[in-house]
Amino acid sequence: MTEEYNLPDTWRQHQVFMRKALDEAKLAYEKDEVPVGAVVVHNGRIIGKGHNMVETLKDPTAHAEMIAISSACSTIDEKFLKDCILYVSLEPCPMCSGAVVWARLKSMYVGALDPKAGGSGSVFNISSNRNLNHQVEIVHSILEEECSELLRRFFNRRR
Repeated sequence: MTEEYNLPDTWRQHQVFMRKALDEAKLAYEKDEVPVGAVVVHNGRIIGKGHNMVETLKDPTAHAEMIAISSACSTIDEKFLKDCILYVSLEPCPMCSGAVVWARLKSMYVGALDPKAGGSGSVFNISSNRNLNHQVEIVHSILEEECSELLRRFFNRRR
């Protein structure tokens, strides 16, 4: 399960991969799940992807990031994702931020921030905490408006 993209390491590349994370978030939206999507990229290839499946699986740990990380580890048959990048449409929660650290991802690109439960810069900063055994480079606000709009639409529909 890999998709390869030959793009230069530029802002455009990050937007392309964030759009792939948004595609995953839209799959969650269609399933009436909180619309969060994630992809893991290694050397320009998507090696893992996921979207929220909490309601579908009746599993509070079935977040997009957890599913994408598990998928990527399975694809490369490794427990660490040292040279990989995570693209996620919403800032990870503390649980997922911890998983990002334990998976030893190189960097993470985040769409929308989560001022209520963010674990990678908003409320907590687990992913870059110097007290942990690994720190992840974080870049916020990639396609922030598009990522935020999908979440707004979902929660407005539920009210």
